[in-house]
This record gives sequence, structure tokens and C-alpha cells, in this order.
Amino acid sequence: MTKSPVTLGILLYAITMVIFFVVYSFFSGVEYFDTTLKVNAFVLPVLYVLFAFWSVKSHWNKHQMNFKEAFKRAFVPMFIGGILSIVSIFTFLNFIDIDAKKLLNYQYVARQKSELDKEYQSAKQILKHQKDIDELEQKYQESLQRFDPATIKNKDMLTLSHFSGYFAAILIFYVVLSVFFGAFFRKKTNHQEVVNQA
Repeated sequence: MTKSPVTLGILLYAITMVIFFVVYSFFSGVEYFDTTLKVNAFVLPVLYVLFAFWSVKSHWNKHQMNFKEAFKRAFVPMFIGGILSIVSIFTFLNFIDIDAKKLLNYQYVARQKSELDKEYQSAKQILKHQKDIDELEQKYQESLQRFDPATIKNKDMLTLSHFSGYFAAILIFYVVLSVFFGAFFRKKTNHQEVVNQA
């Protein structure tokens, strides 16, 4: 069954929001940020690839397409699903449940601090010369200042500018994927047809 790219985009948006609210409802505890990170890294990209493929393949079965048509059929569902999801999630976290936003920001900073500590400990075990150890210690103490309570008090990774940056990065993924599908599913000129036309 062939669906329009816009319809698929709206369906993709609905599924994305279901996933968002499942994570929000069942994992908004100690692992909320890590779970969100994993879903964004592994679940959503696969979902968006499948929808782009479905959009192009279902049309390709019945119609021949050029690159532009195949690109559009792949890109439009992902763009609609992505932009609507970003706007909805931004609105929800910034205006409806600000505590969830605070939790994500806190866990983000805690994760950054944990990563810094791990790097420091692993580097400290490798270094043998006192000069290198002293230099590492100095850099570590300088880096710790970024986690001073006064510095992180108003740290917000869920602002409009941050969301815009996230979407810009996601948009690159959509374009690259759409180019791939456009090139793969475009109408290929048969060598025999070219010979016959000559």
C-alpha cells in the first residue's frame, strides 16, 4: 500500500512521540538521560530509516522515479516527523514539565563530570613522570571549575538554540540518507535502450 510522504511523516511523528512518552513515563528516574541518549542513538535512527525506505520502496514498486522524486519521498516523511517531534518535545520540556527538563540537565552535567573523572583516573594510571602527573592534575583542576555549582546552576542544554543545533545535525542525517535512497531507487537507464535510441 502506497502512502503519501506527508501521511508517513505524520505517522512517524506519532510513533516518535509515543516512544518519547514511554521513555518519559517509565524511565524518568536515575537513568533518564542515559536512556534518552540510547533511544536517540539507536532506536530513532532505525525507525526513520525504515520509514524513508517504506516511503520510497512502496512507490517504486509501481512507478519509476528519477533521483529528485526518490529523494523527496525519502526526505519528506523524515523531515515532517523530525520537525514536529522537535517542536513538541521542546514545548513539553520547556513549558509543561520543567522538572523533567531540570532532571535531564542535571544528569547531563553529572555524566560529563563522570566522564571527566574516568579520563583523569585512566590517564593518571598510565603516566609515570611526575611532571606529566602534575600537568594532568592542573588540567583536571581547571576542568573541575566547569562543574562549580555557581557555573552549572543555570546550565541548560534544552534551549531553543540547542534544539535548533540538534535539528541541524539531524537534518544532515536526513539529507545524506535521502541522497542514498535517491541514488539507489532512481530510474536506471538501460544500456540496450540507449543503443536502440541511437
